[in-house]
Amino acid sequence: MTMKTALSLIAAAVALMAGQAYAQTDRAAVKAEAAAANKKGELKPGEAGTPVAKPDPKAAPKRTDVKAEAAASEKKGEQKAGEAAPGGTKAEMKSDKKRADVKEETKAAVKKGETPKAGEAVKQ
Repeated sequence: MTMKTALSLIAAAVALMAGQAYAQTDRAAVKAEAAAANKKGELKPGEAGTPVAKPDPKAAPKRTDVKAEAAASEKKGEQKAGEAAPGGTKAEMKSDKKRADVKEETKAAVKKGETPKAGEAVKQ
């Protein structure tokens, strides 16, 4: 009985060793095949093993160039200093109504039912 157990343990160990050796050789063969295909250019972009091209940080415009361009457009009158996007100055966009007046208008609109209820879409 002890001899049978010992032999079965040895057979199991040999099977495990053989499986590991086969797996390593197989993986090495796959890696070599992939490397050869990559050198030939047979791999498509996005497949495993192809490097992803990183954007060149030097290709982006430098800060000094952007500032010079903005200064030139300010001199031409195309853009005012401090404007991020076209639309007007802060003074032009600011309301001339007092806060209390706006609150009164809103309360009156709520009483009349002219404002949408919470969660409802606004009709335009």
